[in-house]
Amino acid sequence: MPRKEQGWVTFQTSEDERKILEEFCEQSQRTKTEILRELVRSLNQHSLAPISPPTQQEKQEDSYTRKPEIESSIQKKSLKVSSRNILKGVVKRVVYGAVNSEVTLEIIHKVELTSIITRASAEELELSEGKEAYAVIKSNDIVIARE
Repeated sequence: MPRKEQGWVTFQTSEDERKILEEFCEQSQRTKTEILRELVRSLNQHSLAPISPPTQQEKQEDSYTRKPEIESSIQKKSLKVSSRNILKGVVKRVVYGAVNSEVTLEIIHKVELTSIITRASAEELELSEGKEAYAVIKSNDIVIARE
């Protein structure tokens, strides 16, 4: 139970929004609290574009389904990681699943590493055959990264 000084935020969602959040949590293997904290922290990195007044049709639709347009101001930076085992390679194949994707990198001729990452991560990294990527090895895990 959080301490009183940590604060609580309570809000209502539609049934559809709750399901979306729960499915996202299941796919990303994170809690609702982690997802919502991440979202709140990301607000500093975005500037809201002016939201135009709703059209007559939009007024009739469920107001919970409207999404404000967000203008991204995120600039990509060089990747910095604590792991010291970073191997540059070329993506040999990406097998997309419903939740996870299997990514295989060829590090040197006939030396391949395969990692299972979330589908969302594979899409965010824009992984496809022939692109350069990095195998980041930490303990018993291999993470895929791109510049």
